[in-house]
Amino acid sequence: MPSAARAFARAGAKVFLAGRTLAKLEVVARDIASAGGIAETAQLDVLDQAAVEKHVDAVAAKAGGIDIALNAVGMVHVQGTLLADLSLKDFSYPIETYTRFNFITAKAVARHMVKKGSGVILTLSTPGSKLTVPGVLGFCSTCAAIEAFSRVLAAELGSKGVRVICLRPDAIPQAQSKGTHAREVFAPMAAAAGISVEAMLEGGSAHTLLGRFPTLDQVGNAAVFFASDHAGAMTGTVANLTCGSLTD
Repeated sequence: MPSAARAFARAGAKVFLAGRTLAKLEVVARDIASAGGIAETAQLDVLDQAAVEKHVDAVAAKAGGIDIALNAVGMVHVQGTLLADLSLKDFSYPIETYTRFNFITAKAVARHMVKKGSGVILTLSTPGSKLTVPGVLGFCSTCAAIEAFSRVLAAELGSKGVRVICLRPDAIPQAQSKGTHAREVFAPMAAAAGISVEAMLEGGSAHTLLGRFPTLDQVGNAAVFFASDHAGAMTGTVANLTCGSLTD
């Protein structure tokens, strides 16, 4: 999530960006550097446990520990297909993949945070965890699993001084540009409804309490807040960043 990386850098954090597409990471790193911040990049497959642990160990050694970890990985998966036509593979893929990389990254950073006696792990979910609409069985199950994972992880790590917060934004229109992961996910659902992605987002935003969806900057700044001491009393919870599409 580039907006979160920039927000953390503005707050004074040294940011380590890792992902499979190095060119995209380097664009963000250059933006951070041009604004006076510090950022480093590394190419990494988040599903490779050994590689993730090696990378995290290297970052911890260089930075003197790890204070905050944000897992904002996205994978293209099937949406808009009803149970009768949904294969077991398409149903289970997002559940297995998203829970796997959340486990891998959390386990890798938790070792270092527990050693210091402090740290914040931020996970990412969506309103899918509470939706009751057809065609998103795998995705909604995935989001519910991430939120449950975050709660139980918080219970395990709380006594060690580590907090866990799950961020739950709704659709972010700025993230729906052509070629992005978010658009690839929404496109089949929009096509099934016979509308464009833009029309689907516009219709959805009209039903939020604020009449709009969150912006990238709002989500990024929220991540900084929840990772800061200002939110030091919070753990094991979901931060509702949906602009009121869901109420808790």
